Amino acid sequence: MRYARERQLVSDACRVLAARGLADGILGHISLRMDDTTLLVRCRGPRERGLHRTTPADIRLVDLDGRAAAPGELDDWSVPNELPLHTEVLRARPDVRAVVHAHPPAVVAADLAGLALRPIVGAFDIPGARLAAGGVPVHPRGVLIRDRRLAREMVGALGERPAVLLRGHGLTSTGGSVPEAVLRAVSLDTLARLSLDIAQAGGTLRELPEEDLAELPDLGGAFHHDTAWRHELSRLGRTAGEGAC
Repeated sequence: MRYARERQLVSDACRVLAARGLADGILGHISLRMDDTTLLVRCRGPRERGLHRTTPADIRLVDLDGRAAAPGELDDWSVPNELPLHTEVLRARPDVRAVVHAHPPAVVAADLAGLALRPIVGAFDIPGARLAAGGVPVHPRGVLIRDRRLAREMVGALGERPAVLLRGHGLTSTGGSVPEAVLRAVSLDTLARLSLDIAQAGGTLRELPEEDLAELPDLGGAFHHDTAWRHELSRLGRTAGEGAC
């Protein structure tokens, strides 16, 4: 099949989400833009076993309307019900190449508890601190984003930001690559877990001072993305996928 390397990448990324606890069971999906009209996306196959058991065969090539983009692509697979969540982001955001949709329990719980994801950490997670410092918007509807109308509402909440929380639902994160989009979701989950722990301990969430945020260095994509992604793959017992799409 075409795009074997890219299908392996998206497959591995789905397993990373599951291993990190961001997409338990059979819910959640990842997409990768291939060109202006097609994307690879995790689909539900004839022997669905959940994200943790995703294989490259589950990653299918479709167009922006959810139709097979090549013969045989959807013979035994169906696109996610929430495919419009991916395609409307890709339509609206030329800068985005990959979209992650996941259901991290901590992210849902923190938002429902009224705990906004703020830059409460610094060097603990520099990309996460920068992500939170720019603001993490919340889409206030807990609906299944099953059509373009509902997806456009979510995209409106996302705006130009890298990620958006979906109230009572989960999150959507974006990136210029699959690793970047997944690692952003991991950072948001970490911030949510820390926020809940602090609140449960009776503490107060305090944002990192501006002067400390300004001191956080940009260690570069080779560290934040490539090295971090190799670590995520090693947690799966894989050493392949050295490149990042």
